Amino acid sequence: MVSDKSQATFVGVSDFGRVVVLYGGQSAEREVSILGGEAVLRGLQEQAVDAIGLDAGSDWIEQLRAMQPDRVFILLHGCGGEDGVVQGALESMGVPYTGSGVLASALALDKIRCKQFWWGIGLPTAPFAVLDENSQWDDVLETLGGSVMVKPASEGSSLGMSRADSAAELETSWQLARKFDRYVLAEQWLAGAEYTVAVVDGRVLPTIKLETERPFYDYQAKYVADDTRYLCPCGLSSEQEGIVQALALRAYDSLGCQGWARVDLMVGSDGEFYVLEVNTVPGMTDHSLVPMAAVADGLSFNRLLVDILQASVVDLMGAKVKSTA
Repeated sequence: MVSDKSQATFVGVSDFGRVVVLYGGQSAEREVSILGGEAVLRGLQEQAVDAIGLDAGSDWIEQLRAMQPDRVFILLHGCGGEDGVVQGALESMGVPYTGSGVLASALALDKIRCKQFWWGIGLPTAPFAVLDENSQWDDVLETLGGSVMVKPASEGSSLGMSRADSAAELETSWQLARKFDRYVLAEQWLAGAEYTVAVVDGRVLPTIKLETERPFYDYQAKYVADDTRYLCPCGLSSEQEGIVQALALRAYDSLGCQGWARVDLMVGSDGEFYVLEVNTVPGMTDHSLVPMAAVADGLSFNRLLVDILQASVVDLMGAKVKSTA
């Protein structure tokens, strides 16, 4: 399955020029970003790309200008890196970069506005409510079916997330989530299986099913635990996997995503698939899902990196460039 947005002009890898891998940053996902950024840097260098790394501190713009990059490979997660801020800065500097643009990045990271948009266009996503100090906890639970997942609106890696099954738990979960973001939502609990679908330049990679013994696929399950199971093939019939992949691509395209992303979905009690979110800068650690999907599709980690760079780079005229290497 390929989106109609995968048009490209082919050039050589050397035409990428100097590539700065931008990672680290100041968000709560800094540690994950560093691990992934270092892996991306090594992989690009092994592919003969002229790549150097930059841990994005408060003076990253000045440092980046001194490096005189031709391209930037963005591997910053969370606020300040995945929300359109860095993308806008790079556009103002005239520096091409990987991944989605300002609007798609901002929408994808903001779970509340993203879900409001999806509801508006009829894309299936779980019912939700925005929480604040005036929320009627009992009413929220009743409206959403009695069990909810509480999430910071603009945070990744499952940070600040927890399940609530009572009014007291919901208030406690809200207090936890707002430590990460002043905007918090409660989403109807989805009891079915969880899946993830990677998209690289409109090309949908094999679906992965996630299984964990923990209450949900949290930070520990993602980055620490060794007993998390990643099933690829995912166990769905070809027809079901086609439905999941089409839904993932629809979510990706609806936000105007470019280059690469990972779409997370779950099954509800009704047996239907629901979109959770789109990650416009997915993780690239040894526990990360996009590299797993790439391997299942016959792509090595290093080749995947070059494909992301090829697919995502946008020149100042707006035309994509892609290598033949």
